[in-house]
Amino acid sequence: MRFEDSIYLWLLWVVPILAFIRLVVWRQRHNKFKKFGDPQLLKLLMPDASPYRPTVKFWLCLAALSLLIIVLARPQMGSKVSQEKRNGIELIIAMDISNSMKAQDVVPSRLDKAKFMVESLVDNFNNDKVGLVVFAGDAFVQLPITSDYVSAKMFLQNISPSLINTQGTDIAKAIDISMHSFTQQEKVGKAIILITDGEDHEGGALEAAKAAKKKGINVFILGVGSEKGAPIPNDDGGYLTDNTGQTVMSVLNEKMCRDIAQAGSGMYIHVDNTSDAQGQLNNELEKLQKGDSDSVIYSEYNEQFQAFAILAMLLLIIEACLLEVRNPLFKNIKLFKKK
Repeated sequence: MRFEDSIYLWLLWVVPILAFIRLVVWRQRHNKFKKFGDPQLLKLLMPDASPYRPTVKFWLCLAALSLLIIVLARPQMGSKVSQEKRNGIELIIAMDISNSMKAQDVVPSRLDKAKFMVESLVDNFNNDKVGLVVFAGDAFVQLPITSDYVSAKMFLQNISPSLINTQGTDIAKAIDISMHSFTQQEKVGKAIILITDGEDHEGGALEAAKAAKKKGINVFILGVGSEKGAPIPNDDGGYLTDNTGQTVMSVLNEKMCRDIAQAGSGMYIHVDNTSDAQGQLNNELEKLQKGDSDSVIYSEYNEQFQAFAILAMLLLIIEACLLEVRNPLFKNIKLFKKK
């Protein structure tokens, strides 16, 4: 399933906010009733009042609101599937999302510049497959290899340092996970594009790049930043400091980047504020062997909002029929009587 207008899904944040407001109001009302008098006595004075029906009505309205927001987002399901032969290459993009990538010696920041480059790269794809791996002190697959470029760009936009709590830069693990993320297709050019500022804290990167080379996988390194370095912004609006209170300067380690690229039979490309790196990378990828691969393509999509709309209407009808007090027509009816 996909959403044609997924931006409307942000409105779902309204649901927990309304639920929280409801809880606060309910607690205040409950405390006022306790001050007014004995709860049991008040219950006898208001025999038709129901303590549960207003809450049930509220949750019905909230559920209906959630469904209507989903309707606005236009859920769709692929209805026509076709197998297509594609002649292209396979790429796994491993992106460093450690805190040092927030440095701004490349505008607007190292990470944002890297994301912009990858998006431009994906825009030029036709028959190629791409996957995303993110890493810091740990690494994991953000997007399995696919020919769905729309999903690739969507996952790319969601990349941020908050995805991984373990800080550091484990380039070896990123290369290892990337190596095992390709398809089993043979006779097709495969490459890992590793984007980093070169601050490898864990070691083993050269060995991992050599292992990729043995499997016929080229390792390209895009070094983002400058050798002069830049401070690392923190969440407080200042800059990261060390134990002595000195501002930490993150410096691009170009030598290490070149060594890894050489070990992986790839190329090192320096990313700065110009667009030269994009052209160099495109030229190098053109040299990779293209191979045929099968891709599952959804060429038509059917709207699925009708089911959500009908369910929302049913909930609203139930809510409208449900009175906040006990129905006087049925209050004397007792299905179970004591003999």
